[in-house]
Amino acid sequence: MSPQASRHKSDVDADSPLFDRELEHLPPALRWREWMARVEAVIFAAPDPVSRETLLRVVGRDCNLDLIIDDIRAELADRPYELVRVAGGWQHRTRPSLAEAIRTAFGIVEAGESLSDAEALVLMTIGYFQPITRAELSRFFAREISRDVIGKLRRSGFIASGPRSPQPGAPYTYVTTSAFLGHFGFETLRDLPDFEKLEDAGLLNKERLLEDIPGAIERW
Repeated sequence: MSPQASRHKSDVDADSPLFDRELEHLPPALRWREWMARVEAVIFAAPDPVSRETLLRVVGRDCNLDLIIDDIRAELADRPYELVRVAGGWQHRTRPSLAEAIRTAFGIVEAGESLSDAEALVLMTIGYFQPITRAELSRFFAREISRDVIGKLRRSGFIASGPRSPQPGAPYTYVTTSAFLGHFGFETLRDLPDFEKLEDAGLLNKERLLEDIPGAIERW
């Protein structure tokens, strides 16, 4: 790398001494506003949810990032877009109530293959019990879960291959992805519907469910 290229990299590196994170020369109120602007700009410019670690690179050591986010959200309260926490990070999104207006204005047809109710149920089951194999899914539903269904969920970006199962033949397991979290507005898998209630009721034990398929399906 040439000295010129090296200097350029340092200029844009938030960890560089040339990047002023602390802003100690500013009065506290202006310093806070600048940190807010930086955080919102980084989130706005990013195509994917931005992690806490990334945002902390552009604010001072004593900056409370959670309060910064709260203040940004408060300022966006009357705007058509909002700041949401999904897939372990923050992202700007237009408000759901305006989705139809946006699609109508631009003649947008929703991209990708829509999921049937049955396919969505398989997806949510993977979300609850991952990592899980296709054979386990088939046993859970008491019918064959086809490779076509798994392939469609993979093409959607909602699931990916997980670790090999310790079962004979070491089949692949399936797990959900960050795209799954982002699409459904979940921050983590603990945001799945009624997760804690199902867990407290003992219904999230995969082995127990697979031993009692009819009862498990009825309860779910």
